[in-house]
Amino acid sequence: MKKTLFIGAFLVGSLIGLRAQNTSEGVATVDSKKVGYKTFNLQHRKEGDPVLVFEPGLGGGTFDPILALLPDTISGIQYERSGLGKSELDLGLTSDAQLVDRLHGLLVALKIKPPYLLVGHSIGGPYIRLFASKYPTEVSGLVFLDPTDFMLTADEDEKARIQSGSGTGYRKTFAAVLKAMSQNSNFGSGAHNDAKRAMASNGDGYFPEYANLPRLENIAVTVVISYNKYIEAPDEEMNKKLKLGIDFKPWWKQYDDLRISHYCDLIKDNDRSSIVLLPKYSHGLYYQDPKLIAKLVIENYNNAKKP
Repeated sequence: MKKTLFIGAFLVGSLIGLRAQNTSEGVATVDSKKVGYKTFNLQHRKEGDPVLVFEPGLGGGTFDPILALLPDTISGIQYERSGLGKSELDLGLTSDAQLVDRLHGLLVALKIKPPYLLVGHSIGGPYIRLFASKYPTEVSGLVFLDPTDFMLTADEDEKARIQSGSGTGYRKTFAAVLKAMSQNSNFGSGAHNDAKRAMASNGDGYFPEYANLPRLENIAVTVVISYNKYIEAPDEEMNKKLKLGIDFKPWWKQYDDLRISHYCDLIKDNDRSSIVLLPKYSHGLYYQDPKLIAKLVIENYNNAKKP
């Protein structure tokens, strides 16, 4: 049964390190390239149990804030995309399909067998959706944490832009953010690399690889969306510097309504699935409220284990 929860209270992951028990770090070779990773509690995993696979937002990051809140019976892996952290830069890796295959290759190389429960933040949300479409029999659950709306059409985008009274729609703003991040000296080379690869994958349009994906298998899915966000200074600065002409409050209202609708439709045929709406939460919601997000991940894990 699907449910919608209302619990009171853009694109970049950040780096904060917290304690995670029984961890192991390393570098594996996949497609002749080095890939950095960190696993936790794999020695406690039982045959057939899901294993968490984390996909961070743009520029990478860590999910350590919630890992310390998970029971040691739950195991998982974090990894670093091409050019981030200990992972070797691969200029030949440009598409999202290649990115997904690289992650799958890492899991195979480390002999981490399915089923996989993927957790994706921000732009990591589209990536885990693509993974589930390429390896449907290997995925038992998905957790989307304030995911990017890869389902936004050009017509919807233009209508929302007009109704919000803004000069630039989401799709063009998304492209502008990628370009700015690829050049901004405030970000490291890893973030530049990640943004450049994302730009390459969107070179023929907005998430073109996702246009005709098959419907999700009937797996456990949790979608967590923050809305009615506070407008922060960096957003206002970007708006002014790039002359985007965005009126943020009505702009986010239009695009969040569309995003909620799209993700509701995505999981409408999925049992043991839910949409969780968090008003006034920040984009980095698993830093803001790690206990809640850990609880939701555990709930999805338990649902994914059910036959």
